[in-house]
Amino acid sequence: MIEIDTEKENAEIAKAYKELLKVSYRSLTDDDKKLIRKAFEVAVKAHSQQRRKSGEAYIFHPIAVAKIVAQQIGLDATSIAAALLHDVVEDNEDYSVKDIEDLFGETVARIVDGLTKISSLSKEKDMDVSLQAENFRKMLLTLNDDVRVIIIKIADRLHNMQTMDSMRPDKQEKIASETLYIYAPLAHRIGLYNIKTELEDLGLKYTEPEIYNDILFKMKESKEEQDAYIKEFNDVIEKSLDKEGLNYNIKGRPKFIFSIKRKMDKQGVSFDEVYDKFAVRIIYKSDRDNEKFLAWKIYSIVTDNFRPNPTRLRDWISSPKSTGYEALHITVMGPKGRWVEVQVRSERMNEIAEKGYAAHYKYKNADDKEDSLDIWINRLQEALENASTNAVDFVEQFKLNLYSKEIFVFTPKGELKSLPKDATPLDFAFSIHTEVGRKTRGAKVNGKLVPLSHVLNSGDQVDIITSESAKPNSNWLDYATTARARGKIKSLLKEETKTIAADGKEVLRRKLKQLKITLNEKSINEMVSHFKLKTSLDLFYRVGTNNIDNTQIKEYAASRSNALVSFIKNKISRKPSVNPDEINKDEITNKYDLLVFGKEEEKLDYKLANCCNPIPGDKVFGFITINDGIKVHKKNCPNALSLHSNYAYRIIQARWVDSSQQEFSAQITLSGIDNLGLVNDITKVISSNMHVNMNSISFQSDDGVFKGQIKVIVRNKTMLKKLMNNLKKINGIDKVTRI
Repeated sequence: MIEIDTEKENAEIAKAYKELLKVSYRSLTDDDKKLIRKAFEVAVKAHSQQRRKSGEAYIFHPIAVAKIVAQQIGLDATSIAAALLHDVVEDNEDYSVKDIEDLFGETVARIVDGLTKISSLSKEKDMDVSLQAENFRKMLLTLNDDVRVIIIKIADRLHNMQTMDSMRPDKQEKIASETLYIYAPLAHRIGLYNIKTELEDLGLKYTEPEIYNDILFKMKESKEEQDAYIKEFNDVIEKSLDKEGLNYNIKGRPKFIFSIKRKMDKQGVSFDEVYDKFAVRIIYKSDRDNEKFLAWKIYSIVTDNFRPNPTRLRDWISSPKSTGYEALHITVMGPKGRWVEVQVRSERMNEIAEKGYAAHYKYKNADDKEDSLDIWINRLQEALENASTNAVDFVEQFKLNLYSKEIFVFTPKGELKSLPKDATPLDFAFSIHTEVGRKTRGAKVNGKLVPLSHVLNSGDQVDIITSESAKPNSNWLDYATTARARGKIKSLLKEETKTIAADGKEVLRRKLKQLKITLNEKSINEMVSHFKLKTSLDLFYRVGTNNIDNTQIKEYAASRSNALVSFIKNKISRKPSVNPDEINKDEITNKYDLLVFGKEEEKLDYKLANCCNPIPGDKVFGFITINDGIKVHKKNCPNALSLHSNYAYRIIQARWVDSSQQEFSAQITLSGIDNLGLVNDITKVISSNMHVNMNSISFQSDDGVFKGQIKVIVRNKTMLKKLMNNLKKINGIDKVTRI
């Protein structure tokens, strides 16, 4: 047993506390210092019997987290106190949230309560991926209470990542995967770029240690040469900047390991072939009025000395990122033919880049109407409220939106809108307003009509064409990329399903009445069972879309008495030992009979993974193996998180579908005698027929005789047959056939 020198340890704790007060980004008043001292004393008492895996006193952890909050993020005394207390309630039965409120006030208590809830979520053992995703969604809900909860949690995660060496390798990998999957993207979105990059490097250190150590070794090996190169580059720039009498600071730094690894993967090159392994940052003093002018002046000085790459200019001063980040990024050809990235920032911009939220609010004008962080939190809240029941899908989509690069597009009136890279006109429409998205009929980009799947680029001017009769269809989910747009579309499609089901219910009532059957709870339950459906909504929807037609309803009526007798017998003879889950699985297997892949929902060859044995109806994804084709895993498979974290490029969307709900493309040819208004009559019949969508139409007329072709999207053959019969009834049409 290791003997602890208590006196020495107490001296180190006191030293760490004094250092915390010294490094605070904010100037602390006497009251602030009293609050922090009180929080420190409570934390020391609460953690007095606890030690970390490394053997050191536990109190060093909350002090370190408070130091990150104070120095690197720059939060206030309230946040520093909350950081010191963040584990007190969770780890000590002597303190409750009410005790914290009595001692430190409502704000500190609310933050500590949020942090305690997040910690208790992540402590559940043997969590599957869907539960982790659901817990992440719950964690995000705390953002709306107080964004400082998430920021302190990120600081807590950073210190845990910095001190993981004494943990078991499997635990290290799990925490590191979760960090890369959740915490690094969140730090990026809140604007904590320094913390984001450190989390990424530490995440790589424990998930791919060989690659991490190899790049680290090569960087150390070439450090002397790189330092000399940066000095040579900086000397040239400094002379020109000094001539102009600018007040500035110039720094050269190597790129982060994770960033170099990502570049190697993306470009398919070795370490030696990555040329821009370092960046030069010019930070200049300026008042707010002259910031932009001086930034472009420095740009001019840099490009006078070194030739710029025009395709690599990034102007985030004229159009700041939605995180609040502002800077000019220039890539220039330096000495010896090497590319060098130069970042130009004012002191204010640099503080915002390093400290995100805290510095952003320090410099925020009182008359600012909108704030990017507030807008993001509000949009996040909407996404959380409208999220589908599948938490894994939500988290995947949310993470994509967090980490995606931004583009800037213009409205018809010239207003600037920020969207994720690869966004489409549908994403733009829903970002303006749900009603605009719902009524979208088409879009013009730079004055030209484009399909709704068109990928927007920075600088595009987008004009949405709306119509009262327009409504979403399931294809829209393939065109939309943002969580907001997809959530709204799913919600609107559900509404349409309910409308069709309401019509279907009335149709069913009339048809049953003719067969002397009353539509009531009993007959509905019988029909749901007869047609092997799950709910009454499924039944009414299928009647509304004619998936269940007259013949099938008559078959049900004929077998009704036998079905009822069979139902009663089953009720009486059912044994208690039958597992209800097995019955449910059979129903699901009957309903979901087809597995499709990718956005195009293609039918591909696949094998079911042995690790989780998915069955029809399970939420699944495909994983492209090297030698064994596509393996299908459950979304909550124990291997899902590591597959998503490490091999995202090999994941393919997959889902079980009900083949009766699938939409099919069909081509119809028509011929007959040409007359005025014929095309109008044909399109009227198609648009009024059972939710049929028309993809294309073409007609030719020759001496009073016409021939035409129509491509339609239908749900089943019954619907197509009914459409063709209705087309035959149009005056002048002689023949209607399906190709």
